[in-house]
Amino acid sequence: MSLRINDEAPNFTAQTTQGEINFHEWLGDSWGILFSHPKDFTPVCTTELGYMAGLESEFKKRNCKIIGLSIDPVKDHYEWAKDITETQGHTVNYPVIADTDLSIAKLYNMLPADEAGTSEGRTAATNATVRSVFIVGPDKKIKLMLTYPMTTGRNFDEILRVIDSMQLTAKHKVATPVNWKNGEDVIIVPAVSNEEAKTMFPDGWKTIKPYLRTVKQPK
Repeated sequence: MSLRINDEAPNFTAQTTQGEINFHEWLGDSWGILFSHPKDFTPVCTTELGYMAGLESEFKKRNCKIIGLSIDPVKDHYEWAKDITETQGHTVNYPVIADTDLSIAKLYNMLPADEAGTSEGRTAATNATVRSVFIVGPDKKIKLMLTYPMTTGRNFDEILRVIDSMQLTAKHKVATPVNWKNGEDVIIVPAVSNEEAKTMFPDGWKTIKPYLRTVKQPK
């Protein structure tokens, strides 16, 4: 199944390091980050899981939950978590899914639907495409999808920045420009007329082109 932005995030029930979860129920009214890994005890993923553990409080401030996934059993996840704490200085307190039957990787189009077998005997190279990030909104719709090569560590500060942008633009009729950071000027969306903008942004804005109007970030 092909997935696109604004599709409903496929629901699933899975075993995790915090017991069995139903993904949609676990999300509740929160935003969510689902990020996947091809195998436990892999070097780049070790740094990623640790970094996300360090950022968890920042995501919580934004009403955003974190859940990892790796194609190995829960018992391996527990052992890997010890290495992550030791080497990265942060303890993984968010759940990590054990996708041993490959079902979630297939559901999220990270492996072909007809891929045979289980986690047994598979290598990180076999599962190379299971290195994706999905941002899911409280409406259970996919808001972002990214897939990385195994040799390139993911930039989770960027994921935090995207969450800030998505939450801001969901509340206000604005968009965020290139390299925007929280607190910087934003763009009034073209659908808002100048007359509407006078009411919405009474302190005024800067018109660079008729279709490009910048304004201070709304509170």
